[in-house]
Amino acid sequence: MNLKQLSQLLGLSQTTISRALNGYPEVNAETRQRVLQAAKDTGYRPNLTARRLATGKTGSIGLVMPTAPAHQSDMHFGEFLSGLGEEAARHSFHMLIMPADPSNEEDALRWLAGSGNVDGIYLAYMRERDPRIALLKSFNIPFMVHGRSFGADADYPFLDVDNEGAFYDATKLLLQLGHNRIGLLNGPEGLDFTYRRKAGVEKALTEYGLALRADCLRHSAMTDEIGFLNMEELLSQKNPPTAILCASTTLALGAIRSLNQRGLKPGKDVSLIAHDDVLPLLKPHNFSVPLTTTRSSLRAAGIRVAQRLINRISFDEVDPVQELWKAELVVRASTGPAPA
Repeated sequence: MNLKQLSQLLGLSQTTISRALNGYPEVNAETRQRVLQAAKDTGYRPNLTARRLATGKTGSIGLVMPTAPAHQSDMHFGEFLSGLGEEAARHSFHMLIMPADPSNEEDALRWLAGSGNVDGIYLAYMRERDPRIALLKSFNIPFMVHGRSFGADADYPFLDVDNEGAFYDATKLLLQLGHNRIGLLNGPEGLDFTYRRKAGVEKALTEYGLALRADCLRHSAMTDEIGFLNMEELLSQKNPPTAILCASTTLALGAIRSLNQRGLKPGKDVSLIAHDDVLPLLKPHNFSVPLTTTRSSLRAAGIRVAQRLINRISFDEVDPVQELWKAELVVRASTGPAPA
């Protein structure tokens, strides 16, 4: 089935069919659905070479995947990519993944932008005053950011979670339960989301005349093994925290293992709250004690980022539209009153 045959079958022009398949807004919803259904029923696939010749576009999204011998893989990145890929496939877009050492990412972005192999670029792992934003602007290529860069001018398109608000709300809950010794197992230092989560904790503590103690803060990769080791350090202190905030459910998994080995019960002896990225293999209600969380789906974020990037590519959108998603605070049994 080619485009001409599909046109004859539906009694529509080839231009209308092409625009319907590529999501152009001037095609009404009923016609678009009719075309999509016919394409599905007949097994029609656009000729990507012909489309590239006609439009000058490759139908590909580019991204850099940080990797190096000492660099730990990140299951959170994989979950986001699942959403990104799902939406890309829905629009017949490909994904070009460029592996690069984290210290050499800017060169990798230059190669991607100059290769002619991608129509747009997705950017992640945002840092304070991140120089990659200015770099991407200089390429004159559509791009979309997952996250934000603290200290940089907010004139770029992004989708982010309100990390500061999420951890402010979580800390406020613990304070209302009577906890005044609160610890934070955060993600790697230097990333924007870890900075904002720490800021949210500090803001809530300040309102109660308290401060985040340096010995109650840990920055690290977000794995269960490191969560266990960091929790062991906090609990070994002379005056340990009675409540812990974790930047991820993977850190919380290790933290709870530490509590279990010490015979301590979450929600009774030590309260625990984690950020839930809605990872399919690590559900908060399946923990030995259901876990209180701030929840925002990484997969849903990946879908939305792909939608917006593809729109920027297909319709030449240029406005730096910005979205800030509010995380949901879900209270379960891992939080309780501060122990006497």
